[in-house]
Amino acid sequence: MYHNPVLLEASVDGLDIKADGVYVDVTYGGGGHSKEILKRLGPEGRLFAFDQDEEALDNKVDDARLTLINENFRYIRQFLKFYGIRKVDGILADFGVSSHQFDKAERGFSTRFDADLDMRMSQKGLVSAYDVVNSYEYNDLRRVLFQYGDLRNANAMANVIVASREKAPIKTSAQLKEVLGRFLPKHKEHKILAQIYQAIRIEVNQEIEVIKEFLQQVPELLKPGGRLSVISYHSLEDRLVKRFIRSGLFEGEPEKDFYGNIDVPLRKVGGLVVPTKEEIAVNNRARSAKLRIAERI
Repeated sequence: MYHNPVLLEASVDGLDIKADGVYVDVTYGGGGHSKEILKRLGPEGRLFAFDQDEEALDNKVDDARLTLINENFRYIRQFLKFYGIRKVDGILADFGVSSHQFDKAERGFSTRFDADLDMRMSQKGLVSAYDVVNSYEYNDLRRVLFQYGDLRNANAMANVIVASREKAPIKTSAQLKEVLGRFLPKHKEHKILAQIYQAIRIEVNQEIEVIKEFLQQVPELLKPGGRLSVISYHSLEDRLVKRFIRSGLFEGEPEKDFYGNIDVPLRKVGGLVVPTKEEIAVNNRARSAKLRIAERI
């Protein structure tokens, strides 16, 4: 089941939609954002949507103004070019894993179910959670757990995984939980498991690289005055978005001209937007969502 997207109204409001504009929803999912954009578009407006998950195609809205592309949004520029689109009026991205993916046990995204270690957002993906857990070298495993899961015990966890898989492969989420049992005190078990799953999922789907590749293409795709509306869910993602909007870079500082000015392609619109208490009460996954909006200069 797909739930209503987090920050739906605020994120679509941020696009400042023109009735005859061209817009892109790079994370179609259940189609919630796309439906809201279509509601605000006139008959001449167009919407392109991306989703690498084949199951998202089952939710395609029957609307001639919508083109749904079954691909990763890291390829946004080349697919828009294929459809003859060089510039757009707005781009929306919601970096969260959809409720549907979490709720489908066999996809292996959720800590609630025992399932094969998968976590691929696209079934065409070559690397699964099984591969990360069973074939990554100790150093790579440690890096993934520390960098993407913010796990202080990353070294020890990686050691235990490597030692355990030498006896037998770790095939399911229940086996992984058992292997890492000593790091999961009852009062923190769910939180730490969620961090472990997040780390592995980000690695499997190359989420950080994908976001960087996507953001770097945004300035050349947006018309002057065009808007970017982005919802992120953990500090790694949000930091990338915030820095890119501020400086056009992911690290370091931009060069200044003689007068101390920096040449940046985007400017932020408004401040950080977070969900209301009411929204979090309806959908607990909304609690960590952060929305940032920017405009092409």
